[in-house]
Amino acid sequence: MSTPTPQMRALFCIGINQNFFDAPPDEAKAVWLACGELFNGIAELPGVTVLGNIDDDLSMVGPSTSWPWTCYILANVPDIQTVHAACNLLRTVVVGEGPYKLWKYAKIEARVGRELVVPPSLKKPA
Repeated sequence: MSTPTPQMRALFCIGINQNFFDAPPDEAKAVWLACGELFNGIAELPGVTVLGNIDDDLSMVGPSTSWPWTCYILANVPDIQTVHAACNLLRTVVVGEGPYKLWKYAKIEARVGRELVVPPSLKKPA
């Protein structure tokens, strides 16, 4: 009997850039709707389980050029190809009627690892 391969965990770090802040209200609204399509698109990828998200907009104001990011999505993913597919959504999600894709207004970076679990042998006896 083989041991099942542990599932990967990905932290998708999403940063909004200056193009969003320079956009007129109608365009900014279209970007927000495209972000919803991105978030749903990640959740709908085969084998993905979104564990949670964080919006850092109260303590991080303005464009995100690096850490801290604007928002984060933590998810279990089946493989690295799924992580790549999630990141690629920024290249394919159209903002409004186009011609721009979401990556004009935002960027994404993924950190990939495994769930951190303390081995039972290291736990303090009850």
